[in-house]
Amino acid sequence: MLRFLFRRILIALPTIVIISIFVFLLQKLLPGDPLLVLAGEERDPEVLEFLREKYRLNDPIPVQYFAWITNALQGDLGTSLRTGQPVTELMAEKLPVTIQLAVMSMIFALVIGIPAGILSAVKKGTATDYVANVVALSGLSIPNFWLGIMLILLVSVKWQLLPASGYVPLSEDFGQSIRTMLMPSFVLGTALAATLMRHTRSSMLSVLSADYVRTARAKGLSERVVVLKHALRNALTPIVTLSALLFGELVAGAVLTEQIFTIPGFGKLVVDAVFNRDYAVVQGIVLVTAVGFIFMNLFADAMYFVLNPRLREA
Repeated sequence: MLRFLFRRILIALPTIVIISIFVFLLQKLLPGDPLLVLAGEERDPEVLEFLREKYRLNDPIPVQYFAWITNALQGDLGTSLRTGQPVTELMAEKLPVTIQLAVMSMIFALVIGIPAGILSAVKKGTATDYVANVVALSGLSIPNFWLGIMLILLVSVKWQLLPASGYVPLSEDFGQSIRTMLMPSFVLGTALAATLMRHTRSSMLSVLSADYVRTARAKGLSERVVVLKHALRNALTPIVTLSALLFGELVAGAVLTEQIFTIPGFGKLVVDAVFNRDYAVVQGIVLVTAVGFIFMNLFADAMYFVLNPRLREA
């Protein structure tokens, strides 16, 4: 187990280094100069030069990168050029919002996707199977932003069942917080549910044709016991690892949904930072989400190792 994880960590470390280099260099290609905003309307050359010295923008790019990554390793991701607030504080404020959205979306995905995949596999070739596949393909094909806008028009504007936008922290009002997050979570969860449904169906079909499943049926066990106790246990092994990866995607990629529903999470923070040319915030968010996604990959590898006996014997 430890040797397996050690090999994965050895692969992850250079990946993180490469990502950090790309994150740092690509922001240099963004148009505009954020210091022009900080310098005020007069844009005094002396003020601009002072700011460039303060933020070490006159140093060679390799020197800038080394200083930035050294501070990042110590937990200092810089300071927002727009607000003057440390990037780590900004991220600490927004991360719980995105985590809540990701968790609720994952619940929708699991509750919808896995049962639909099981039912589709058990009813292979029937009308139920075709309907499940059509719904899954629709979930993959419909853009999140379109589905979000349609839900706002129907559920919030026409039926007035749920808030159209905004966010209430769980600590302030648990019920209202859940209500504000239901629609965006459903929008994100349906797309993931389609992915989970397809993978669950494929995994279940391969397991249901295995010898031990036929043996269980030959012993006279009910179809429900065969499917849920014998087949599902082995079919869920790749689904558990896939779910870990999908959760990482949720944390990193909920930008459009957060913008549509005005949710103050990571996605909205990074979009606002790009529009305001707040490069320190952009760098910090992209680096943290990339590292988080890599760790979710490591977690998925570890889960697969734990759940797959054949891998442990190798």
